[in-house]
Amino acid sequence: MQTIQGTKLIAAAGILIVNLMTASCSKPPQAPPKAGPPEVGVVSVQPQRVAITTELSGRTSAYMVAEVRPQVGGIIQKRVFTEGSDVKAGQVLYQIDPASYQAAFASAKAAEARSEANLIPARLKEERYRDLVKIKAVSQQDFDDAHAALKQAEADVAATKAAVETARINLAYTKVTAPISGRIGRSTITDGALVTASQPVALATIQQLGSMYVDVTQSSAELLKLKQNLASGLMKNSGAAQARVKLLLEDGSAYPLPGVLKFSEVTVDSSTGSVTLRAVFPNPKQALLPGMFVRAILEEGVSEQAILVPQRGVTRNPKGEAMVMVVGAEEKAEPRLIKVVRTIGDSWLVSDGLNAGDRVILEGLQKARPGTPVKAVPFGSAPTATPAVAPQPVAVKK
Repeated sequence: MQTIQGTKLIAAAGILIVNLMTASCSKPPQAPPKAGPPEVGVVSVQPQRVAITTELSGRTSAYMVAEVRPQVGGIIQKRVFTEGSDVKAGQVLYQIDPASYQAAFASAKAAEARSEANLIPARLKEERYRDLVKIKAVSQQDFDDAHAALKQAEADVAATKAAVETARINLAYTKVTAPISGRIGRSTITDGALVTASQPVALATIQQLGSMYVDVTQSSAELLKLKQNLASGLMKNSGAAQARVKLLLEDGSAYPLPGVLKFSEVTVDSSTGSVTLRAVFPNPKQALLPGMFVRAILEEGVSEQAILVPQRGVTRNPKGEAMVMVVGAEEKAEPRLIKVVRTIGDSWLVSDGLNAGDRVILEGLQKARPGTPVKAVPFGSAPTATPAVAPQPVAVKK
């Protein structure tokens, strides 16, 4: 009995499925909507004023550097500064034993006093003989001898004065002072060390860190290319007396204060084929230290009518030539060969091949076949939604 009921249920289900399939097939299928031209994202290029910059690597160096060396020899009695501290010009750094120089100064003073004492009788004798020779009381030879003795005494006084000044200077040199203001480094000698005048090894080094030099190198080829661009009118000199320079630190962060380009070497380094450029940066917080590796961004000039194209829209043909796809007057995609000069940010600077108002395809390049119609939409806008086909009701026969 149960087997007969199951068979009836299966038969009824089969009849229902056949009816549904018949109803769905009774209505002819709708044709898919005709597809329009593919959408492509475009950007309209327009001339704009662009500052042309170049990024060069280099290193920092102190604005002023002075190596401290003794000018007289002797034993260092005391070091009177703290390593790594700021010192002022004229501040005493080392004290050399002054005993021998004090004695030399005293001896020179005594010699000066003796010469001045000898000058007095020589001057009086010369004055007396000047009057006596007029009345023939003394011979002319005696007067000449007295006059020569006076001149010799005056010369002795001058020589002893110079000796006194030399002894005074040497005595003052026993106090080794800072030649410039700045940050002093480590001391190479300790108390009790023997030093000599103008020795090759510096006692310490002082560096001024309030301003810093940044020395970068630029290849001579790039320098020639820059001059050609200026001569052709593609770029113009910014007109500033000193070009502004920005700085990128070792970790990639930007240094907050701008610098100025001071000078460029006039000689090309034969070993590297490059030219050294020097810029000066303020360093009030001493964030820059000598010897740091940095990257300087220099303003080379200004292009008043620059045409920039995003790099994503530029491709290369088999010959290696730069090219873009543009939307032509008939709304058809067409390739265009261009000449690029350099990159500026994420764009190419184009020197030839594009005009103001040209629409360059940036998105949908795989759909833009040369000569095929396309639908140009602004790059970055939302794509047009395809209208959905409303589902048709299915008739079910009872």
